[in-house]
Amino acid sequence: MPTFKIILAYDGTEYIGWQRQAAGTSIQGLLEDALREFGDGAIAVSGAGRTDAGVHAFGQVASFSLLRPIAPDVLVRALNAKLPDAVRVRSAAEAPASFHARFDARAKTYRYRIWNDEVVPPFDRRYVWHVPGSLDVAAMQRAAALLEGEHDFAAFQSAGSDVATTVRRVFASRLQADAALLTYDVTADGFLRHMVRAIAGSLVEIGRGRQQPEWMTDLLDSRDRSAAGRTAPAHGLFLVSVDYADRRSA
Repeated sequence: MPTFKIILAYDGTEYIGWQRQAAGTSIQGLLEDALREFGDGAIAVSGAGRTDAGVHAFGQVASFSLLRPIAPDVLVRALNAKLPDAVRVRSAAEAPASFHARFDARAKTYRYRIWNDEVVPPFDRRYVWHVPGSLDVAAMQRAAALLEGEHDFAAFQSAGSDVATTVRRVFASRLQADAALLTYDVTADGFLRHMVRAIAGSLVEIGRGRQQPEWMTDLLDSRDRSAAGRTAPAHGLFLVSVDYADRRSA
């Protein structure tokens, strides 16, 4: 039974997220339905990140095992022929039988995009959070940097999660500006539910001058979700990449 690792990109606008659910169309469900047509019966697909409804991906990773050999390039073509245009398999490779896209991941990188101008271009509206009005980008950048390192991120976790610990290690937390487009990139060994979107909402509070950059440290210490900024809209968030190298010494 060959095991495969595939890398996917998708526009999450019309989908309920990665995970298959009782109602609605999920990315996982689309993949499993496409693989079923190979004639091997039900194939379980595991994803590296359980992206929420409306969240996009440049580099989602998934793994599964098939009952028969198939060349990776043939697998890519076959899956893309069955998947909707909004979901594309970028690459496929055989992996060790023990490989698991989620449990073997050592770090993930997410990107949140903010459009800071009075008018958002119509072709970007599905992929940015439109925030008009002046923002202090330098203050937001200082605040983002304060999140690097190992911290308790309970203040940035939405309710309804059953994780064993809310402590995560952030390897990089940086915001860049290119004219009206603000891009926040964060790499960590794991993420809590809505963590990146809560951070983005808090960064905007700082950018608007309602809080100082050091407020980020206060939020970490508080462990209080109600103290942080709003949860930013899902459509500005992208799963950029998944890292399987050991980063414990980074």
